[in-house]
Amino acid sequence: MNLAFHGPAPEGEGGPRLPGSLRLNPRLEQWLAFHPDGTVTIRPGKVELGQGILTALAQIAAEELDLPPERIRIAPTVTGESPNEAVTSGSLSVQEGGMALRQACAEARARFLSVAAQASGAPLAAIRVEEGRFIGPGGEIGSYAAFAGRGLLAGEARGEAAPKPPAARRLAGRSLPRLDLPAKIFGEARFLHDLRLPGMLHARMIRPPRPGAVLVEAPAHPALWREGGFLAVIAETEAEAERLAPRLAAACRWQGGAEIPDDPQAWLDAAPGEESLVARHGAPPEGGRMLRRLFRRPFLAHGSVGTCCAVALWEGGVMRVWSHAQGPYNLRADLAKVLGLPEEAVVVEHREGAGCYGHNGADDVALDAALAARARPGRPVRALWTRAEEFASAPLSPAMAVAVEAVLDEAGTLASWRSHVRSNGHSGRPGRGAVPVLLAAPLLPGGRPVPPSQDAPLAGGGGAQRNQIPAYRTPHLEARMTRLSEMPIRCSALRGLGALIHVWAIESVMEELAAMAGEDPLAFRLRHLDDPRAREVLLAAAAMAGWEGRAGLPEGEGLGLGFARYKNSGAWCAVAAHLRAEERLRCLSLSIACDMGEVINPDGAENQLEGGALHAVSIALHEAVRIGEGRVLSDSWAAYPVLRFRDAPAVAVRLIARPEEPPLGAGEASMGPTIAAIANAVHQALGVRPERLPFTPENL
Repeated sequence: MNLAFHGPAPEGEGGPRLPGSLRLNPRLEQWLAFHPDGTVTIRPGKVELGQGILTALAQIAAEELDLPPERIRIAPTVTGESPNEAVTSGSLSVQEGGMALRQACAEARARFLSVAAQASGAPLAAIRVEEGRFIGPGGEIGSYAAFAGRGLLAGEARGEAAPKPPAARRLAGRSLPRLDLPAKIFGEARFLHDLRLPGMLHARMIRPPRPGAVLVEAPAHPALWREGGFLAVIAETEAEAERLAPRLAAACRWQGGAEIPDDPQAWLDAAPGEESLVARHGAPPEGGRMLRRLFRRPFLAHGSVGTCCAVALWEGGVMRVWSHAQGPYNLRADLAKVLGLPEEAVVVEHREGAGCYGHNGADDVALDAALAARARPGRPVRALWTRAEEFASAPLSPAMAVAVEAVLDEAGTLASWRSHVRSNGHSGRPGRGAVPVLLAAPLLPGGRPVPPSQDAPLAGGGGAQRNQIPAYRTPHLEARMTRLSEMPIRCSALRGLGALIHVWAIESVMEELAAMAGEDPLAFRLRHLDDPRAREVLLAAAAMAGWEGRAGLPEGEGLGLGFARYKNSGAWCAVAAHLRAEERLRCLSLSIACDMGEVINPDGAENQLEGGALHAVSIALHEAVRIGEGRVLSDSWAAYPVLRFRDAPAVAVRLIARPEEPPLGAGEASMGPTIAAIANAVHQALGVRPERLPFTPENL
């Protein structure tokens, strides 16, 4: 079972109550190892994507083991060795991986102390741990280092040892420096892109011009490898591969294939799909004032600064792949299917890449590298995508449309809320179905078309329906979803999934309803919120931004609010956006208040909230995939503009820390509220209610 897709795994009858990923990976030796030199290696299954998770996990381990953080070593995630924690996504790393590691370390500590007590005769309750040394009533009686070779971690976690209570924690809640930054700042070879192995070859792909096109002619050249419709230029040097690829591509001839609709929004409205009921309660009111709105968003790209990369080696019947994929085990499953190998004959080792915002092309380029490596046994092959491939070949976040119908009763109170979302599915990740979904798979002999992407059930976080249900009190609610059954553009997950459009739609309609009721937008929200944690973040963000002075802003400026509880089960986040209408809209500042329960590393949490908010500013004001001539036209930064450093707003963050509460993720919580806050600020500045992303002059 995939935690990140399906939600928490059920506990067996009478089985141990284990947190997070430990339920599916209960063997302690998978999670950590002690060494005679006093260091401890942790082996998380969640991977570093630039979000700083390894620092937080090291803090958690050091806390539970009473070790200095510098004694914690972190092993890369490797299939067959590390715990299978599915995909690093959904702001679930601390919730799933962190809490699993906390429990594993608590159980490891308990086992070591039990041995120390038995060997020394000291009462267990009288033993304390100081920097890895065990101190009894008469002095030191052992250490992690001294007992490292006794095999104390063999077997499964039993859930009997309790982690430290919040009041006893000294490292969790402190801003420790990021472990991964020094190497990056000083230009060390930390990234997968920097990996150089002896005898390494370099590959560039030649792609079909349209999905489903058939290769009918390819030039004969010693550097060109063909396998069905899959074409790879494999050369001794990167420069040679880059020089040959466009020349050989021009000599290829393709037939057929499906053209991409030139008008994605018209296609979105007419495409067939499967309708389902997301949620419903109460009965529709008989009267009241009705408001109807339709919100639209385009296809969105990841736009990672570094293009996707992978290295593969086919040797001795084993395919070894170095990848920056979010889910090494999921990737292994699809690689094994495509290559016709048992899963244990495929080893995926995670290396950091340029970061990602969801399911980009990291899995696809891994198959590219593996196929090229199989063509050159015994030599590692490095595949690197071009910028054009990055935009046009990686999965995109689907275009979406959300229709909302809301009713106010005679007292100016929300009486009914209906919404209907149309979208492709938001999950096309590998390892989740019988048919491989990697880009090159359909090109191979016997390859099958990639099936339409799916949506996780709402209990597992949802996809197109994520955050479709408002947090506000309403007697009648009906939420429906149409998942499109056609997928002319390959779609999958991008940071926030459907939450981006739903939070924007909900918060925009709530502002209009407040105006209809003749009430301040903040007061109207508070009147419809029963959740005290939701109310607190809204009040905090409003206070940070000077909400009371909103009416006195100069002409052409606006201050807007946005709020959501991410996935209706994650962190509570409110954002106030200050905006000025110039030749184009310019976001001047963001005030973010977030309640994410226990905060492990405040600086890291703030980084994530800031990063998500800046990403949202870029989406709100700039980003849209251009489509025409039957293909994706956005193949460069010029054709896919993003937020520039010079236009980045000032960002202030307030964390409402609750160390006694379970930790919640920060990476995606601020995105929907930021887009909503900007939309509401646009309305105050210009008197226009944005109904189409991005909020460019053309769309307004």
